Amino acid sequence: MEVVPLSTAAEVGAVAADTIEALVRARTDAVLGLATGSSPLPAYQELIRRHRDGSAPSYDGVRCFTLDEYVGLPVGHPESYRETIFRELTDGLGIARDRVASPDASDPEHAGLRYEEAIVAAGGVDVQVLGIGADGHLAFNEPGSSLASATRMKTLTDQTRRDNARFFGSVDEVPRHVLTQGLGTILRARHLLLVATGAGKAAAVAAAVEGPLSASCPASVLQLHPHATVLLDEAAASSLERLGYYREVYAGKPSWQDL
Repeated sequence: MEVVPLSTAAEVGAVAADTIEALVRARTDAVLGLATGSSPLPAYQELIRRHRDGSAPSYDGVRCFTLDEYVGLPVGHPESYRETIFRELTDGLGIARDRVASPDASDPEHAGLRYEEAIVAAGGVDVQVLGIGADGHLAFNEPGSSLASATRMKTLTDQTRRDNARFFGSVDEVPRHVLTQGLGTILRARHLLLVATGAGKAAAVAAAVEGPLSASCPASVLQLHPHATVLLDEAAASSLERLGYYREVYAGKPSWQDL
């Protein structure tokens, strides 16, 4: 795992954007795994800005897979994760909507297996963008989730529904179930790119990076991955015991060694 302490959320977004663009330039048919939520937004906004400026690579051949999807929302609902990723990233990059896949919430009983098969058929995910929850969750793999789990339906906790109520009219409108990629699914991506900003994520980041491998902190599965990168602003990195070491290593990287 490579931990990269940076100064600001904007810098985190820029470095994440550099990594995604480098992949797409090298592989025009790259497969991106996309998270929603606040953490990836600086990266997504930077990618769109570069695309509009004309300095970005072409995304015409890129395919995308979202991490999760609500169960029970009508097709086209603005708070579905499919519509959210259209709005926050892929439309802005000119990626055709039929090249963006999400778990099929209309058939939650069989959607998990079909989604796993679709990812394999696409050749696997090249870069999986990830955020981290304040309790260490990845996607909707809450504490206690199997470290080898596959895409499946999960029941949202009351706290998670309250947290997400700000996107809906009330907590009663927040679905009770989601389809989510499992931790085992996430680990099959070739490069995991976790972005975290703000003091509210500091404890979870420290547990994931420096704590024990445990289902109590689902994000600790990054420790098992051969190519995981963690991009942090100053606040999100503030609880790391080995912060000085991470800074020294990143500053000493040779120019030819990418993330």
